[in-house]
Amino acid sequence: MISSTISSRPVQTLPRSRSGLRARLAPVQVPRAPVRAAVAELIFRAGVARMPIRVELPDGQRWGAGGPGDPLMQIARPADLFRRLGRDANIGLGEAYQAGDWSSPQLADLLTVLATQLTTVVSPGVQGLRGWAQRMREHLESNTTLVARRNVESHYDLSNEMFASFLDESMTYSCAWFDSDDRCDRDDGNDGLTRAQLRKIDGVLDYAGVCAGSTVIEIGTGWGELAIRAARRGATVTSLTLSREQKQLAEQRVREAGVDDRVTIVLQDYRDAVGQYDAVVSVEMIEAVGADYWPTYFTVLDALVKPGGRIALQSITMANDRMQISRRTYSWINKYIFPGGLIPSIEAIESTIAEHTSLRISGRRDFGPDYALTLQCWRRRFLANWHTVEADGFDDTFKRTWEYYLAYCEAGFRAGYIGVTQLQLSR
Repeated sequence: MISSTISSRPVQTLPRSRSGLRARLAPVQVPRAPVRAAVAELIFRAGVARMPIRVELPDGQRWGAGGPGDPLMQIARPADLFRRLGRDANIGLGEAYQAGDWSSPQLADLLTVLATQLTTVVSPGVQGLRGWAQRMREHLESNTTLVARRNVESHYDLSNEMFASFLDESMTYSCAWFDSDDRCDRDDGNDGLTRAQLRKIDGVLDYAGVCAGSTVIEIGTGWGELAIRAARRGATVTSLTLSREQKQLAEQRVREAGVDDRVTIVLQDYRDAVGQYDAVVSVEMIEAVGADYWPTYFTVLDALVKPGGRIALQSITMANDRMQISRRTYSWINKYIFPGGLIPSIEAIESTIAEHTSLRISGRRDFGPDYALTLQCWRRRFLANWHTVEADGFDDTFKRTWEYYLAYCEAGFRAGYIGVTQLQLSR
């Protein structure tokens, strides 16, 4: 998360109430590398010349092959944009948006076009010039228990109020599962996003076989809705989180739901979990584990589930070849949103559980397009409720960062580069 006034030098900061995290975050400078900036401009112009987008510059120049109905990119500070792209094409575009170097009234549409067309409209030779700009993923620290806790704090402990500004009433921060009647922009009090989130949670609980009398352990609490819903089925739930902010609000929500006698929320790393349970559930937590710890993660899940029990996971996924590339690169998402994260492929999950556990995939459902809609809902709500976020001490650069993050992820799902899957694991 970053925050500062818009300038050519966005500085990573936090609201005053979260100032203890500020020391971890370093300022971002506009690089002074004219040759790299010139090369970046050539690459950019070669790419957009054949894309269905419109690019407007301050001096009146217009680039791109798009018409009136195509996404518009408005460049306010070309020199700073190309300097950032010249330093690191993988990160610079997002940093330039954070800084206000460019903007777009159709941000998700624009990023979707860039995601789907950049590798096809830019020649392989020109793409090769970008190689020196890619930072290696080794820049990231290994997700030890200490690093994992710090990574969680840097994102999930920003502010419960900030997350409430864009999540639905269930406070669920993962992909919803929509049907044709669900919408997130209704004014009649029927929140389709909430229905879609509860449908998703029920799908996970069904895969895990959660029913009256079940003992359940949840890896990654969120704000408690899955634990509440499992308890209402008559289950007893232990839920693990590394976020103090989430734990506090989740416990409050559990009490208000009247199920605090059946739900225990523990501030604990998954690697320290003990005991055996009828059901193990984990929703979009594996992405934060890190590839080095996937064997540990699945070994722990295998040890936690009783004989005859089941495990249900929800994970963002990507194609295996893209995952292999992602393992070697340091992305804008890693730097500003989810440090230490890596999205797995289904092949990576299958090979890990085959080599390190007695588990197998016994059920699977994919609904990647639903994540694009979920993110669209969140971004619309975030912008509509920005005044409440701003009042909590977050400034305009934070707004641009999260607007870009939500649109960037939406574009990835719309382009099909990433998906989302629910998995049932059994022995």
